[in-house]
Amino acid sequence: MPLAVAAHGTLSDESLARIPSAGADFDIYKGKLLAPILIPRVPGTPGSQAAQQHFVRFFQEQLPAWEIEWHNSTATTPATGDKLIPFANLIFRRDPPWAAPGDVARLTLAAHYDSLYRPEGFIGATDSAASCAMLMHVARSIDAALTAKWEAAKASGQAGSGLEEERGVQIMLLDGEEAWVKWSATDSLYGSRALAEAWESTPYAPLSTFASPLGSISLFVLLDLLGARSPSVPSYFQTTHWAYQRMASLEQRMRKLQLLASATAKQFLPDFGKAMTQFGRGFVEDDHVPFMARGVDILHLIPHPFPPVWHTMADTGENLDISTVDDWAKIVTAFTAEWMDLDSLLPTIPAQHEIRETAKTEL
Repeated sequence: MPLAVAAHGTLSDESLARIPSAGADFDIYKGKLLAPILIPRVPGTPGSQAAQQHFVRFFQEQLPAWEIEWHNSTATTPATGDKLIPFANLIFRRDPPWAAPGDVARLTLAAHYDSLYRPEGFIGATDSAASCAMLMHVARSIDAALTAKWEAAKASGQAGSGLEEERGVQIMLLDGEEAWVKWSATDSLYGSRALAEAWESTPYAPLSTFASPLGSISLFVLLDLLGARSPSVPSYFQTTHWAYQRMASLEQRMRKLQLLASATAKQFLPDFGKAMTQFGRGFVEDDHVPFMARGVDILHLIPHPFPPVWHTMADTGENLDISTVDDWAKIVTAFTAEWMDLDSLLPTIPAQHEIRETAKTEL
C-alpha cells in the first residue's frame, strides 16, 4: 500500500496555454481523428469493425506506449432474435512502467462508439463519435508528458518508492450502449454490462493494492452526446461534485485566458456553485450504470437537455459545432493533465510556421 496519497496539483496558466487544439484532425471530411468514425457503427457490422480498426491503428502507430486490451462478449437482442451479436469494448491504458497492474489507481475516461440499429444509416455524430475523437486527442495530448513524468521519477530514484499513490489513465471505448428496440435493463448497455461484470470478478494478484480492475478505477468520467453548440452539463452526483468543480474551474480559467474558441455566453459546466441540498436521486441512464451499481465513482458529462438532433438522422458531422468539440477536448485534456500531475511537463505547442513546415514535409 502507498504510504501517502499525493494531492492532485493545479495546472498553471502556462500549462493551460499548452493544451493543444485538435485543429484539422476534427475536420468532418478529412480529419484524421473524427472523419473515420462518422459512419454507421452498428455492433457486428463492417462499420463497427472499421471504427475498431481506426482506434487500434491510432494507438499502435501514434501512441505505442499505451497497452491495448480487447473485451469481447456476445448477446442476443430483441431486434435480431436468436442470433448472437458480437460486442467489443476497447481499453487503452498507460500505467507507470514499474508498477504492477493491481497497484495502479486509474482515471478512466469513457465513451461509446456504437450507433443505433434503426433508423438505418444513422451516424450518431454527437452520439458518440465526437466523444471518441475527443478521447483520442486527450491521449495524444498527454502522452509525452506522462513519459517525461515517469522518466523523471526513475532518474530521481522515486519510482516505485511507495511515497505516492501510483496513478495511471485508461480510455474505454465501449460497444453496445444503444438499445436495439426499446431502452430497458436488458436492451441497452451490452458492452458496459459485460465489462463491469467481468472486471469485478477478475482478481488481481494477492497483496495487490486493488482487488480487481473494477476496484482500480479512481474516477469514471463518461462523455456522451457532446458536440452540439452551447451545451449545458449539470453536476449529477453529490459524491463526485468535487470532480465536477475541478473541471468547471478549468473551463472558467481557460475561458478567462481566451483559450477556448466556441461562441457561447454560457459555461459548458454551469453547476460549480450547486448546493448539496440541490442534489436529487435522478440521473441519466448510460454506460456508467453497471459501474456505479458496483460502487465506482462517476462523473457524467452529458448535456441536459439533449441536443436537438438526438436519435434523428440529423445527428451528422455537418451538425456538429467543431469549436465546441475542440473545446471539450481541451477541457477534458486539462482535467486529465491536472489529475495526473503533469504541470510544467506538457510540451510547448509548435508555432504556426513550424506546423506549416511539418505539413509541407508530410506532403
